[in-house]
Amino acid sequence: MEARVLKKVVFFALLALSIIACGKKEETKGEEAKETPKETKIKIGITQIVEHPALDAARKGFMEVLQASEFGSRIEFDEKSAQGDMTVAQNIANEFVSGKKDMILAVATPTAQAAYNVTKDIPILITAVTDPVKAGLTGSNITGTSDATPIDKQFDLLKKIYPNAKKVGIIYNIGEQNSEVQVAQAEEIAKKYGLSIEKVGISTVNEVAQAIDALLAKVDVLYTPTDNLVASAMPLISEKSLAAKKAVIGAEKGQVESGALATEGIDYYELGKQTGQMALEVLKGAKPNTLPIKTLEKTELVINTKIAEKLGLTIPVDLLDKATKI
Repeated sequence: MEARVLKKVVFFALLALSIIACGKKEETKGEEAKETPKETKIKIGITQIVEHPALDAARKGFMEVLQASEFGSRIEFDEKSAQGDMTVAQNIANEFVSGKKDMILAVATPTAQAAYNVTKDIPILITAVTDPVKAGLTGSNITGTSDATPIDKQFDLLKKIYPNAKKVGIIYNIGEQNSEVQVAQAEEIAKKYGLSIEKVGISTVNEVAQAIDALLAKVDVLYTPTDNLVASAMPLISEKSLAAKKAVIGAEKGQVESGALATEGIDYYELGKQTGQMALEVLKGAKPNTLPIKTLEKTELVINTKIAEKLGLTIPVDLLDKATKI
């Protein structure tokens, strides 16, 4: 009898231990399930219309902010360039949607429009877009930064360097809405400085040489907007303007680094970093449409002293003293 009782005691003791052990296993599984999402990769597709210093700098700033964040180890970037082809840009956007990216960074207006055409669900961060509203880039899943340039400051700089200038030449891509907006603004602002605008529209890089030759014959100085096609052709534009002994006032630092004389413009690297900070807010749970699209208020005076020497130009000392020199 005592043996039977002992066996029962042992049996129930073992059963109790088994139940406790199972409970701990289930608890452990639950903890593992809770930890798993922390290791889930965040897939970010980056689509860029073309590669040139300004857009590359914006992309770099964006990526560095995210890589340095608490999400850094989980982020997988998929970088693609459309090489200036809108069909390719649309294909990239479709690929990002079918690949179920968690976020899209669209660098420049054409790629932003391509992405927004195919998804109203995946968060889209835009950068290097001059006028998001006119480009139709407003919606519940979209936010980011505008690269609207201070044309007024740039024309003021132009007149300080060339006080006797009367005619300004502008070359721009007729297929890029950003450029149309900037040219219209430039024509209006030019009146304030007693300047008239000569403009030539192009649609491919092959038209740049002829367009620049035509402009240089008519104007005192060139102005280059933040136009992706024009930015890609800056070395050629600089070469031809130097041969004609006429300067180029650029819209941003990258153009000065590529041969323009000077600018009072924004830093695209800083613009990209600002976009990255907005992306972090979205990753933390903010709805894109609760984050207003921002511009970079701080501008930088940049002067290419080597170009000035080649033009035989003396830059006013007060400008040189406060400029970043290249």
